[in-house]
Amino acid sequence: MPHAWRVVVPLVLLAISLSGCLGRAGGTPSPVDEEVPDLGACRLLSPDDVSQPSNSTEPVSCDQPHTAQTYAVGPLPGEFVHASYDDGKVAAFAYKTCSAKFIHFTGADASLAMRSILSWAWFRPSQAAWDQGARWYRCDVVGGGQQSRTLVDLPSRTKGLLLGRPDDDWMVCAQGTTVSSAVKIPCSQKHNWRAVTTIVLGAAGDPYPGDEVVKARTRDFCSKSVGAWLDYPVDYDFGYSWFHEVEWDAGNRRSVCWARTDK
Repeated sequence: MPHAWRVVVPLVLLAISLSGCLGRAGGTPSPVDEEVPDLGACRLLSPDDVSQPSNSTEPVSCDQPHTAQTYAVGPLPGEFVHASYDDGKVAAFAYKTCSAKFIHFTGADASLAMRSILSWAWFRPSQAAWDQGARWYRCDVVGGGQQSRTLVDLPSRTKGLLLGRPDDDWMVCAQGTTVSSAVKIPCSQKHNWRAVTTIVLGAAGDPYPGDEVVKARTRDFCSKSVGAWLDYPVDYDFGYSWFHEVEWDAGNRRSVCWARTDK
């Protein structure tokens, strides 16, 4: 039987940010909060760190253990000068910007990016710095996703990591009874599920077709696609990750197909 896995978009990782989740607020902003962060800086972040709207973790040398690297930074457009801290339009801008730059930075295409253990997080200034006029964004590539219990260390050079045929260290698999309940891990570890293909469900300007349509199209496509990937066995199991209107509105038009396999 197929298993539906309701998740946020791996390229993100951060529908938390799309919903305007607030973190630490108040206080006096530090210089780190006020200034645009350094491009290329590496940090040792945790899953809790990447779930927060702001981050002031001190950078480390990229030759030392690290789980995140800043691949894009910049001032927010002038239209956000008077925006509230949790303005959904700011989050939508960051989603589109970080998504596009993630593809360029890692060398992945859209399908591969959604099947990689790599994802991205975006940060803004602290609430205190925002209140005093700081307006910038920071995109970090991270060694894991929202479902990861821990983040994996990144190599000293992350740019182009998904070019060609990436190592299984950077592809996403899972270990568990169903895809929805399974722990998401790199495919280099013992696993019984692998994300193998994606399906495009619509063009950029298309309206959201509704949950039931998205789920049905995903299920039907994944049944056939996974069967082909497994070379048409007599019996096989598959899973699928499908997404909702908030991710659609942010730009995602894909679902992910999973094959039950230890390969």
